[in-house]
Amino acid sequence: MLISPSLLSCDFANVQRDVEMLNKSQADWFHIDIMDGVFVPNISFGIPVLKAIYRHAKKPLDVHLMIENPDAYLSAFKDAGAHLLTVHYEACRHLHRTIQAIHDLEMKAGVALNPHTPVSAIEEIITDLDVVLLMSVNPGFGGQKFIDASCQKVEKLKELIVKTNSKALIEIDGGVNLKTGSMLAKAGADVIVAGSFVFNSTDPSKTIGELKMLS
Repeated sequence: MLISPSLLSCDFANVQRDVEMLNKSQADWFHIDIMDGVFVPNISFGIPVLKAIYRHAKKPLDVHLMIENPDAYLSAFKDAGAHLLTVHYEACRHLHRTIQAIHDLEMKAGVALNPHTPVSAIEEIITDLDVVLLMSVNPGFGGQKFIDASCQKVEKLKELIVKTNSKALIEIDGGVNLKTGSMLAKAGADVIVAGSFVFNSTDPSKTIGELKMLS
C-alpha cells in the first residue's frame, strides 16, 4: 500500500516541520489539494505554497486539482514541482486532451471521480491514466465521514483495470482510517490518502506506518 498523507490537515503555521516529518516517515507521496473556491466550496493551497513545499519535500508531490479550467495551469504546476497531477473528470471538457497535455509535460496523469460519478465514465481513457483517484467523501473539506459505497466502487474500478490491462493505480481520498483502509485494501486500492487521521494522531509517523501495513 502506498500512503499519501494530505497536507490539507497539517499545521499551516508549521508546514516545513510537517513536511520534514513526512520525509522521515514511511509515507510514499505528499498529497496536496489545490482548491479554488469555485469547483469546491473551499480555498486551499496555491502555487507559491506548492513551490515552498517542493523545496523541502524529498518524496513525489501528488497534486490534486479541485479547480475549474485546470488546463490553464498545467505548466505552472509542473514548474512548481508536481510529479503526479490529478484533474477532476467533472472539471474537464476535453479530458483526453488534458491527460495528453499532462504527459507531454512529463508528469504522471491522474483523473479524480466525485462520489456520484460512475467508474464507467473513464472507460475510454483508462489505459492512458497512471492513477484514478476515487473520492470517498464529497470534495472540499477534510475530516468528513467515509462513504461506504466507495469499496464497491474500488472493486468495479479494479475489474475495469484488469479487463483493459491498464497500469493505473487506484487511489482513495476521504475518511480513511485503519478500519476503512483495511476495507479499501481488500477491495483492491493501491494508494491511500489520509489527512486528519494522520495529523490529528498523537504520533503521525507511527500512524503512517500502521496504514502502510494494510493489506
